[in-house]
Amino acid sequence: MIGGILQETGDREDCLSEVSLLLWQKVDSFDAAKGSLSAWLTAVARNTALNHLKALRRREAHLAESEREPVSPETPEEALLRQEQAERLKAVLDSLSDRERQLFYRRYYYLQPLSQIAAETGMSERSAEGRLYRLRQRLRQELGGDEP
Repeated sequence: MIGGILQETGDREDCLSEVSLLLWQKVDSFDAAKGSLSAWLTAVARNTALNHLKALRRREAHLAESEREPVSPETPEEALLRQEQAERLKAVLDSLSDRERQLFYRRYYYLQPLSQIAAETGMSERSAEGRLYRLRQRLRQELGGDEP
């Protein structure tokens, strides 16, 4: 999980230490009624790795740019548009078959490489790539993006 998000060995080790500490501190927050233990562990690891990646990118951006222009806060209209887009995406994802949804989440949510997805689902890399391409085209069309 962490290896698909963080590429450097040192970063992975730091993140794994952070995940271990978080799990130790938050073990009481696990609720079996809300989901399985493995799903909870995966969510904690994934979110921690993504937070770690964001922090790395922020540091890199800060070092690359000595001066940044002030960022304007998000307007209420922009926030509403972003929320509406997220709701439309969720509705479209919910309409996908289980296999399509699993493929989408593995590639774009968990950031798994095609080789790993193909190996774990029993598909060839070319087949997984083709399915993802068709899935992206379908999502673009259903969400009102550019026509294929």
